Amino acid sequence: MVQLIIGKKGKGKTKHLLDKVNTEVQNVSGNIVYLDKSAKHMYELNNKIRLIDVSDYMITSSDEFVGFICGIISQDHDLQQMYFDSFLKIACKEDGDIESIIEKLEAISTKFGVNFILSVSLDEDELSASLKDKVIVSL
Repeated sequence: MVQLIIGKKGKGKTKHLLDKVNTEVQNVSGNIVYLDKSAKHMYELNNKIRLIDVSDYMITSSDEFVGFICGIISQDHDLQQMYFDSFLKIACKEDGDIESIIEKLEAISTKFGVNFILSVSLDEDELSASLKDKVIVSL
C-alpha cells in the first residue's frame, strides 16, 4: 500500500510524517525505515526506527531510487513500513511526475508486503485522478 501526505513546501508535511511514524512504531511487529534527504530529524525519531540519509548514496535517477528501495527490502525480511520525507527530492522526481514511480512502489508493496508512506510537495489538484485515493493528509 502506498499512502501520500501532500501539500506545498512549508505546510507541515514532515511533522505529520514524524508523528505517524512515531505512533506506528508502537503498533507494528516488523521493522520501520525512514528515508530523508538529510539526518536532521534523527533525534525526532524513535530509536527503533532506522533513518537513512539518501544523499549519502549518490542516487541520480528515479530508477536508481527504486533499485535502492529494493536493496533495502532484500536485506530486511522483517521490514513492514517505509517512510519517505521530501519524496520528490530523494526519488529524483522534482518535476512532479510521480505516477510511474508510485505504480512501481505499489507493485513492490504488493510483492513484499511493505507499506510506503510518502511526503510529497504537491497540491491535491496537481495529482492525477488515479493517485487521489492514496492521499491520507492534504495540507
